[in-house]
Amino acid sequence: MPIRPRLVLLALALLLTAAGDVLSAPPEHPSWFKQSFLDLAEDVAEATAADRRLMLYFYQDGCPYCALLLRVNLADPEIARLAHERFEVIALNIWGDREVVGLDGQTTTEKGLAAALGVQFTPTLLLLDEAGAVVLRINGYQPPARLAAALAYVAERREQFGERFVDFHARRGGPPASGELHHETGFLEPPLRLADNRDRSPRPLVVLFEQRTCRGCDRLHDDLLRRPALGAALSAFDVALVDIDAETPLQTPDGAARAARDWAEALGILYTPTLVFFDAAGREVFRAEGELRAFHLHGALDYVATGAYRWQPSFQRYLAARRERIEALGVEVELME
Repeated sequence: MPIRPRLVLLALALLLTAAGDVLSAPPEHPSWFKQSFLDLAEDVAEATAADRRLMLYFYQDGCPYCALLLRVNLADPEIARLAHERFEVIALNIWGDREVVGLDGQTTTEKGLAAALGVQFTPTLLLLDEAGAVVLRINGYQPPARLAAALAYVAERREQFGERFVDFHARRGGPPASGELHHETGFLEPPLRLADNRDRSPRPLVVLFEQRTCRGCDRLHDDLLRRPALGAALSAFDVALVDIDAETPLQTPDGAARAARDWAEALGILYTPTLVFFDAAGREVFRAEGELRAFHLHGALDYVATGAYRWQPSFQRYLAARRERIEALGVEVELME
């Protein structure tokens, strides 16, 4: 049932207050995380022998979203049970120097593995099957209901039944949302012809993949994009809104004619909102699919708008430098507002 946006914002405000409380001290990894020799093929085999699956958890020190995962998500009884009983969890520092033997048998370091796997956000979770293949990848922080669905999907081996995660998650349901799609003034009007747009416009394109049943989408539009700084950052882009559940026909940036749902599936869109960024030639250059706060969302927009992704392949290093520049001006950066 649709709910009023003010109630959504109130609930989110309460969550953010709780988040501020849990972030007051650095969190410890649970004692049941696996103490591994970091030979990942052996870790997969050991997890399989125990009728579990392997989870690789990429984090970094001082990461507020990692703290939320450990202090808020793992306090959820279903998440704690699934993670503890159905997975073997290995924590890997994206800047760490511990030696790791990858699934390909090559020796590298934690940071080398993170770079090779394209880890751009922390936390990032890779949930692996018995052959070491990625069943589900979670880039960035996801709220408890969505993380619980992801763990259940992999623990129950639903991919072996041909069920898509987006359908599994929809079947489970989630927190109440407004039931609306937020098409804002200035967004590209349907029917979307994104290849034509790329031919005409020199500006980068961001496509917002959303759903009517998405509380995070409500927050993106009712809160974050209402903030003047973020609204100004978004104005550097052409913006398209795509409903991942719709059969609406559209033209993709590469000129293909597809239904919205099919295009989202082809791009591997599993979570909403997901922001996918395209350059002037229609090539995907970046995406953000976790639950972002203002600083990180603004950073993602600027990362693409300034072209920084061309010379700085690490979004985390870009964010760290951006934070240093802001704080050098005497402005305090609030990471979780």
